[in-house]
Amino acid sequence: MRGEREVAGLRCGAVLTKLSDYLDGELPRAEREALEAHVRGCDVCARFGGRFGEAVRALRLTLTAPELADDVQARLAAALSAGWDRE
Repeated sequence: MRGEREVAGLRCGAVLTKLSDYLDGELPRAEREALEAHVRGCDVCARFGGRFGEAVRALRLTLTAPELADDVQARLAAALSAGWDRE
């Protein structure tokens, strides 16, 4: 990444690779805090992260899971439960 900096022990590239997990709330506390510290000190990542976060939130609000016909739901549930039985 051009102009990549290290802030709060993280390089910008590392922040970008963890940004989606951060937005999903899937980072362990220490990683989340390190990422937040980097973003507070890096104006480039703060701008990009803000835009990325806005896009993700907008998509989550507008995208919905497709409606499945009852027979499709039943077949899917049966197939999934059969998969659990094999473990």
